[in-house]
Amino acid sequence: MAMDRDEELPAICTGDRLALIPESFARLTGRLLIPSARDPARTLWDAPCAILAHGTEADPLFFYGNRLALRLFALPPERFVGMPSRLSAEAPLRDERLRLLQRVTRDGFIDDYAGVRISATGHRFRIERATVWNLIDADGRSRGQAATFRHWTPLD
Repeated sequence: MAMDRDEELPAICTGDRLALIPESFARLTGRLLIPSARDPARTLWDAPCAILAHGTEADPLFFYGNRLALRLFALPPERFVGMPSRLSAEAPLRDERLRLLQRVTRDGFIDDYAGVRISATGHRFRIERATVWNLIDADGRSRGQAATFRHWTPLD
């Protein structure tokens, strides 16, 4: 799963929804998720914070996770993309996660989320001070939700 910074970006670093991640973040929060860059896909991929996003399916599926997010969740891109995002939390914590997503849907974004997540290898970690926001396209349609965090603590 480790990639050299000069290697080709994985396929998840392309697509219409990818641009919505930093655009929606800036529009809703008034802050930049990543600095302006000639290669925003590379900048998102290499960001020093975890960045992940899911779509609008009835059981939302991840369509993006940057290098750090994939490392934390211990998954290669091809296994992360298409995974139901609810599986990033242990079953007893999924109701809490659902309440968070409903709050984001209502308010546009939140920047005070903390919660426990679980990797594919069963390692648990607590994320803190996460920002979660809606991905809204130019026509005002919801295209999903995204999250970013810089602070986490291993629990195992």
